[in-house]
Amino acid sequence: MKTIKLSCAHALFKHLIAQKIIIDSVKMPLFPGAFGIYGHGNVACLGQAMEEYQDELPGYRGHHEQNMALTGIAYARAMRRKQIFIATSSVGPGATNMVTAAAVALSNRLPILLLPGDTFASRFPDPVLQQVENFNSPTETQNDSFKSVSKYFDRITRPEQILSSLPQAIQIMLDPAECGPATISMSQDVQGEAFDYPEIFFEEKIHVIRQIHPDQREITKAAEKIKESQQPLIVAGGGVLYSEAEKELSAFAKKHNIPVTPTVMGIGCMQKDDPYYIGAIGCLGEGSSNSLSNDTDMAIAIGTKLGDFTTGSWTNFQNPKFQLVSINTARFDVTKHRAIPIISDAKIGLKELSDVLGDWKAPDSWYQRAVKEREKWDAYVETKCGPTNQETPSYAHAVGAIYRNADESDIVVTAAGGLVGEVVQIWKPKQLNTFETEWGFSCMGYEISGALGIKMAKPEQDVLVFVGDGSYLLHNSDIYSSVLYDKKLIIIVCDNGGHMVINRLQLAKGGKEYLCNLRAAGATNLEFVDFEAHAKSMGANAETVKSISELEAAFKRAKKSKKTYVISIETHGYEWLEGSAFWESPTLEVHSTNENKTAYNEFVDGKKKQRKGV
Repeated sequence: MKTIKLSCAHALFKHLIAQKIIIDSVKMPLFPGAFGIYGHGNVACLGQAMEEYQDELPGYRGHHEQNMALTGIAYARAMRRKQIFIATSSVGPGATNMVTAAAVALSNRLPILLLPGDTFASRFPDPVLQQVENFNSPTETQNDSFKSVSKYFDRITRPEQILSSLPQAIQIMLDPAECGPATISMSQDVQGEAFDYPEIFFEEKIHVIRQIHPDQREITKAAEKIKESQQPLIVAGGGVLYSEAEKELSAFAKKHNIPVTPTVMGIGCMQKDDPYYIGAIGCLGEGSSNSLSNDTDMAIAIGTKLGDFTTGSWTNFQNPKFQLVSINTARFDVTKHRAIPIISDAKIGLKELSDVLGDWKAPDSWYQRAVKEREKWDAYVETKCGPTNQETPSYAHAVGAIYRNADESDIVVTAAGGLVGEVVQIWKPKQLNTFETEWGFSCMGYEISGALGIKMAKPEQDVLVFVGDGSYLLHNSDIYSSVLYDKKLIIIVCDNGGHMVINRLQLAKGGKEYLCNLRAAGATNLEFVDFEAHAKSMGANAETVKSISELEAAFKRAKKSKKTYVISIETHGYEWLEGSAFWESPTLEVHSTNENKTAYNEFVDGKKKQRKGV
């Protein structure tokens, strides 16, 4: 067997460069690029190797380790998990900064390859700079914190270990059932050590993402149960997007006369003008969908992990005849709540289930009710987000203004805080795959970093970002990244002077306003942030507006801009679209105020409706 002597760092990247995938009949790199922030734990070896391979593996410098990994994760989502970004950091705080990003990837079932530097395998210089010593377990380092938030974890303590570790990591990241982050922790000294690697380790390999076919017995059983239903409802999650099953979903709904409600992560799988699109389900969802979910006797869940914000903490399904069919690649998700399982790729599963159902259709009376519920809820939302002269507009007014003026191909991005619910209810996709958010982990600060990754994946489309002042202040450095790498974003900062959605929760639970609303907290030396000046300092175009008409005019200017454009507008902190589903959130059982008592009674009433995990 022919071998080639390389450092571990060079061998690692040479192998990754050799990995390819077919996208739209074109051979593409499986790893299209790498983000890095360099320190003593990765610059001399991993960094040098990346520099030498930059023509084949483009490198980008991040400005915060969490942010750069979030950008890579969002890129993978926009590419429907067909390409995987790399993120490398130094040791210590650089590495642990990526732990939150790993959790985002794990929760959202998205791939990213994390390469944090680690301490010395030899242990000779221990304790080294930025090493956290475990006095009772010398094999453990701070990088062990990645284990709980990675689908695959390995620590490389000998250069030849990458021969088995890298292929395993790649397989997991490409597995539709196991997909998630892979962390390969790179001991500092081993990065530079050499080994005679087999040349075949560097031969080109073309990967495919497996399409899991269902067991026909599962299809038959599910079809039998569906045929018994009178009020079926499809709950479409992110798995529809990853399977690229949008056409199959629409065809299935039409053929069998079943309304469709997406989860937050599934929005974008249907266009707003699809007659079977009823609006998003759950705590952030719409009254139309939640009204139907309360009465449905058969939910067909497709590619969703059925989180609490989807199910209303399992209070949405009140029909005593309710049954659940779940189509999912992941065994872990497919059997939740005694679901009738179909372990399958969404595209294949929908087609085969439809074939077995044949000409069966749900009663038209149920579909007609769905249409009326949607019309009623849409009318309510329109009253809240239309043009206004209100002195301090609401989140809904701001979102509505941008939606009215956005192009059909514009991609909207949001993540945490109060904006998500408003965007979900107002922003009905005008085209497929134009709604990209992060709600699996609800990570504050994802918005701008994630939007950068989406823009990198889809450079021909405008990417619009809705971010609150709280998330903006947490992570904003990728405004500079977007300017640096010529990836224009349009960022709308809705400034309500604090973490007002949590302030809303405080009040809803009968508490007092405390530290979330800085005005109410009586913060000393309270100043509103000049987001316009801040964004301009990072090279972006920016302006501050005072009204919805000014916002609309500014957005038109932003569309014409050649680089990132930030628009800041003060928004109302107490005006929200109404919720339409229960959410289980801790409530004080011993009440000190009448408001506490009222909130607790509402909590108890909600719990009474909750399915008990079965």
